[in-house]
Amino acid sequence: MVSFTGGLLLFSALAAARPSASAPPSQHVLDISDAGSQAAKPRQLRGRFLHITDIHPDPFYRQGSDPEGEHPCHRGEGSSTGYFGAEKTECDTPFSLVNATFDWIKENIRDEVDFVVWTGDSARHDNDEKYPRTIKQVEQLNEFVVTKFDETFGKPDNRHDRNPTNDFVIPIVPTYGNNDILPHNIFTPGPNKWTRKYLTIWDKFVPPEQRHSFARGGWFFTEVIPNRLAVFSLNTLYFFDSNAAVDGCADPNEPGYEHFEWLRIQLEFLRERKMKAILTGHVPPARTQGKQSWDETCYQKYTLWLRQYRDVIVGSMFGHMNLDHFMLQDTRQLTYKFPIDGIDTEGLREDGASISDGLNAEAKADYLSDLRQLWGNLPKPPKVKKLKHDLDTVVKRKSKRKQKKYLKEIGGPYGERFSLSLIGPSIVPNFYPTLRIVEYNITGLEHDHPALAPTSPMYTDPQTEEIDLVHTKPGPWLHTEDFESDLSLDEEYEAEKKKKKHRGKKKKRPKPDFRVPDPPSTTSPPGPGYSPQTLSFLSWKQLYANLTKINEAVAKDLRSEESLAQTGTGDEAYTESHNKHFTYELEYDTREDKMYRMKDLTMRSWLIMAEKIGREAYSLQDAMDEDFDDDINDFGDNDTGEDEDNTIDDDSVVESDDDDPDTEDEKLSTTINKHKKGKKRKDKALKKNHLWHAFVKRAFVSTKSDDELEDEFG
Repeated sequence: MVSFTGGLLLFSALAAARPSASAPPSQHVLDISDAGSQAAKPRQLRGRFLHITDIHPDPFYRQGSDPEGEHPCHRGEGSSTGYFGAEKTECDTPFSLVNATFDWIKENIRDEVDFVVWTGDSARHDNDEKYPRTIKQVEQLNEFVVTKFDETFGKPDNRHDRNPTNDFVIPIVPTYGNNDILPHNIFTPGPNKWTRKYLTIWDKFVPPEQRHSFARGGWFFTEVIPNRLAVFSLNTLYFFDSNAAVDGCADPNEPGYEHFEWLRIQLEFLRERKMKAILTGHVPPARTQGKQSWDETCYQKYTLWLRQYRDVIVGSMFGHMNLDHFMLQDTRQLTYKFPIDGIDTEGLREDGASISDGLNAEAKADYLSDLRQLWGNLPKPPKVKKLKHDLDTVVKRKSKRKQKKYLKEIGGPYGERFSLSLIGPSIVPNFYPTLRIVEYNITGLEHDHPALAPTSPMYTDPQTEEIDLVHTKPGPWLHTEDFESDLSLDEEYEAEKKKKKHRGKKKKRPKPDFRVPDPPSTTSPPGPGYSPQTLSFLSWKQLYANLTKINEAVAKDLRSEESLAQTGTGDEAYTESHNKHFTYELEYDTREDKMYRMKDLTMRSWLIMAEKIGREAYSLQDAMDEDFDDDINDFGDNDTGEDEDNTIDDDSVVESDDDDPDTEDEKLSTTINKHKKGKKRKDKALKKNHLWHAFVKRAFVSTKSDDELEDEFG
């Protein structure tokens, strides 16, 4: 048993009191004075929220220790373990970095966001046999992080009253990480000791009316904007392929099955109330040729739920992988993927490795390359350019046909064949510590305010208060044909259908053992994840702390006799002299970035960017020249891509065939080749995909040089 003494006494005080003088400076928990009484009047919405994930505080971190081996940053000697952490290593987060991060949030972000999405992993990894994790340690580390949120977003006047749910100026929505339990990854069906314990740790965040539901499975939601927007905290550990205590989402006796039934009922309830929802969780639904993080049955239901509730769900946000990226879910993958009699689905995962606790460097590179390969098969929008009005009508008709074909392939003018999952990078400095500020549309909500306390009038059956899992009425078997006409069938499935025409009477499809969620009404407009409207995500600003520069500045101070003399002997003076160097800076803005140039974060914007990333070549000049993206987004909003009688205003656009040898890049390439041999490097540069380069650079939070990216990704 580890004895928490010295610098680790901060656990017993929950990091609220000033640490003892014997504590090493890097472990000090800062005293943050109360910010004064908050005004009784609720503040208006700002149209922004904070996503923070994977904090991983480590009380055993030691500055100047060895970052390699079986005890990263705990013992030995090394030059890369700085005061604020060891960036680009497997070391966890020193308390100095946790404290400085929340200080920075308090000074720069607190009053500018409407709520916080906190997607788990707030305990250290189990990476040192000398200091094994214990239940008490995991609990206390999570309590420590709750204390930091309290110091940053808390209402000082309400901290000691009898109501634990009115302690914050804005809502904070936590979720379980796979390292927030012991043993890590293993979360048994509830109620269990962890649902009961976190009901206490998170009593300030879980709405009172959902305490019973949370104790049962660790899931809940809260209305962050009353009667407008709810944020769901999903317990993704029940979907996690590495959780040996459960078995997917197909069996009614499994908690994963119950979780999706609960989610279906609550989303239906929100639909009736004309509300919207954001889904959050820890482990993302990664699914490529080489990696799969969720059980396939859970992935299938998730994809189906996103499809059927696309009018309600604004977006989905996760953590866990530390990589800044996104995932697309394709509803065509639903065909024959449910576990039904006569269909063997086990082979789907035989070649895929589960993602337990992140990926090593090589696996991360392979994973991102797999994503690019998937995106390389996405439908490509027809390239269009501004037209003169005297162009031939035949050319216009050809352009119109290609545009209709593209819309049909992506599921209509809003890309409803696909859904989206966003993965945020972490605080733990495997790369650089990162925060994400998401801007969303508050048109018409300017006089609304964030929720003053966790609240959520959850739907329950008044007869039982429980979801009847066994007798839930099964819905019809759902396959691709059951989607609206904007969704065409998978080519393989089409071929299989043709073969079966000559095999006699067709067998009736078996039904699934769950109720298929109802789709949106045919008269419902597209949801905020697909069409710009109130609550749609507009952009985000990615902020990061460049620990390489910050730690170097701290080290320089330590080498300066003048600085050492000025610090004095007090712990607070020592900490302040280091914190003056700490800051988060802008890495990129999705709207202003020269490569991303995303006018919003709706599905069509993501499809266009993913398709470009999947190309063999895409230059900065392409990004500047391609004004067709706006044209293709704006045209045909009422066209499903199915009705040939629908007209599209194509007077201002014309197709430019992909195989046309007279494209801009090839013109430029021809010009370059006329110069001397030394200029051939420019031709090579034209064939490089600069958007892919920017994407992987940001995936690793700008910690890799251009040469390193070139070596790993080409």
